[in-house]
Amino acid sequence: MYRFLLTRQWVILTVVAIALIPTMIRLGFWQMHRYEERSARNQLVTDALNSAPVPVERLTSPGHTVTKDQRYRNVTATGRFDTGHEVVVRRRVDDSGEVGFHVLTPFVLTDGKVVLVNRGWIPADGPTQTAFPKVPPPPGGDLTVSGRLMPDETTAASGIKDVKGLPDRQIMLINSEREARRLGARVLGGYVALSAPQPKGGSPELIGGKPGMEDSALNYAYAVQWWLFSACVPLGWVILARREARERRQKAAEEAESQEATPATV
Repeated sequence: MYRFLLTRQWVILTVVAIALIPTMIRLGFWQMHRYEERSARNQLVTDALNSAPVPVERLTSPGHTVTKDQRYRNVTATGRFDTGHEVVVRRRVDDSGEVGFHVLTPFVLTDGKVVLVNRGWIPADGPTQTAFPKVPPPPGGDLTVSGRLMPDETTAASGIKDVKGLPDRQIMLINSEREARRLGARVLGGYVALSAPQPKGGSPELIGGKPGMEDSALNYAYAVQWWLFSACVPLGWVILARREARERRQKAAEEAESQEATPATV
């Protein structure tokens, strides 16, 4: 009754099933690899957020590229804000989704180097965002600020196109090397997302909230699903084959009974 397994239909079905099993197993391992990668990145973010503040110059220097394990690290800097060279970063949204600007202010350290400080978000004055917005001033004089160290922004990482020909004192991406050329100063790599001191009146709106964590558990669930699917393929093949054999037996029995019930002709 299992000779039907040699038919073209069943041969094709068997070949497809055999091919699916290792494919699904590989997909499961790929999802598990993604789970481990995301979990590792989440742990880096958690460790950085819980790190003790250190002077920013311990982690970065002019021309330095902020690494993954340095991102979100808590840092401090002592010096003064240089509002005369302040710029705004276009097309940035707040928590409600409103489009506005980030305020990027050079912070001159006591040794003369400069670190870029993102002081937070402010709304645009109009729908076109061509006019320089009204920016609340930072505290004057010498002071110590703290925040989270962030890498230079790129189009690939942010999805924001680096548009040229913008209005004066407006930029699209925060880039320490470009700002170093503009300022003619030694600018530390990356920038600091300000967390203290708190701005007067809540403006600019600080952006140093808890960063989003990647959903690594979803990849773990996908891995388990793929492996369950791979186990279900041979089980499903056996169920289909047994059902086919049962139906063929029933059909053969019905045909035999029909032949026995048919009267013989004289």
